[in-house]
Amino acid sequence: MSYHGGAYQGWQSQSSGKTVQDHLESALGSLAAERVSTVCAGRTDAGVHALMQVVHFDTSASRRLMSWVRGTNALLPRDIAVQWAAEVPEEFHCRAAARSRRYTYVLLESAVRPSIDSGRVGWVLHALNHQAMQESCSHLIGEHDFTSFRAAACQALSATKKLIRIDISRRGAYWRFEFEASAFLHHMVRNIMGCLVAVGQGKHSPQWMGEVLEARSRTVAAPTFPPEGLYFLGPRYEAHWGLPDRTDAYDGLP
Repeated sequence: MSYHGGAYQGWQSQSSGKTVQDHLESALGSLAAERVSTVCAGRTDAGVHALMQVVHFDTSASRRLMSWVRGTNALLPRDIAVQWAAEVPEEFHCRAAARSRRYTYVLLESAVRPSIDSGRVGWVLHALNHQAMQESCSHLIGEHDFTSFRAAACQALSATKKLIRIDISRRGAYWRFEFEASAFLHHMVRNIMGCLVAVGQGKHSPQWMGEVLEARSRTVAAPTFPPEGLYFLGPRYEAHWGLPDRTDAYDGLP
């Protein structure tokens, strides 16, 4: 599924009912005529978007696959949409079966703040140095202890994760930062983004990123970057599951 996270208190169900999971389970429950509980591949925070959030659930209801898509979408808010549906074996688990997860951060470099893109992109006023930012990324690639980029409220049992790639590209005034890792800590991408922007603006050298990593302390890193430009691109699965690894929504980003 895909969604614009601006109106929601993140993915995970809350007593307020104002989360993506709450809306999805309500719609699925109406379509299935029974209570439905869902599990997602990667929980997102308030204000964070998703282009391919993968969700699994069990149900005794029998519906055509396209009915799960169109029927659920008819019951969802306009900023949440199911993209595809597939029947999977009982041993499939959308979170445990993922071999990696992907995020992208879209950043506008402009002398003035976003208007029509408000809530969909991050924003920097000053110019960024592409080469310096890409060089700083080399310190993060591989398996490391990412404590310096971990939120205080993070519930992960270990701060050690394998960061597979960071790709930085620019089209016009828009920067796109793509991250892929075995898994991510709470606020990990947004905390890395804060450091990347600090390097890109010349506040620190590219080598500083390695120093932050080695310090294993959140206090030495840059402030957490805003959520508006962050998109969960979804997990990657082994080919034998037969599931897509992208949706049409990918092409709508700058």
